[in-house]
Amino acid sequence: MNFITLLKVELLKLRRSKIFWILLAPIVMMWVPSIVNADMSFDIRGIHISPEDNFFIQGFMGMMWFMLPATLVICTVLLTQTERANRGLLKMLSLPVSPAKLCLAKFTVLLLLAVLQMCMTIGAYFISAAAASHIQSYDFMLDPLYVFRSALAMYASAIPMAAVFWLLATLISTPVFSVGAGLASIVPSVLVLNTKIWFLYPMCYPFYVLMTEYGKAAEGMFTTTADLLPWLPVAAAVTIISLAVSCKCFGAAERRM
Repeated sequence: MNFITLLKVELLKLRRSKIFWILLAPIVMMWVPSIVNADMSFDIRGIHISPEDNFFIQGFMGMMWFMLPATLVICTVLLTQTERANRGLLKMLSLPVSPAKLCLAKFTVLLLLAVLQMCMTIGAYFISAAAASHIQSYDFMLDPLYVFRSALAMYASAIPMAAVFWLLATLISTPVFSVGAGLASIVPSVLVLNTKIWFLYPMCYPFYVLMTEYGKAAEGMFTTTADLLPWLPVAAAVTIISLAVSCKCFGAAERRM
């Protein structure tokens, strides 16, 4: 099978899964409170930031720090366990299928799921901003181009993190331990974010990008900038190494049977 065929097969496997609701739940949890508490966007506590920028940053903050990484962790485990259930992976490997291609096809599905969740998040922002604007009689809507550009930057920064989570799910066959390791790695991201070596920790990348936007919106509050060096080379190396090891180890236990 070629890569495109494998990708289509993997996407077909999702039709009966509950992954869509896993993607939707954190978005509802983040943006419904944003509408209810929209008046808090005016409480800037001496920070020079507009209410609309504050609404945008606060709404995305929970998503970028915890919800998006946690969703990726759960999805990686679900995608790997789909094959391990009923020896499905062993059956797949008995076909003329390259384990590396199958691994990359599943990882591509993971990235597509992240795209879907990010699109849903953008849609939730516009709906929430419109609802909050109506309730508070104030225009919370930001320029759509700015919103899309910021969301794209946050998504791109999450790819190395997704590769690390995929590596963990590939190496750790027990779902509980795999989920536990992934979720535990999210917690220190806020602490690492404030160090000079933050670029060595992919789990803080999306939150870092959001904080750079906060720094631009809150005049004189933050001096954080997204320096591409040494960030991009490190991010690329993390992604490539994680995927290379994942491809090497994917289905190793089943192939020994």
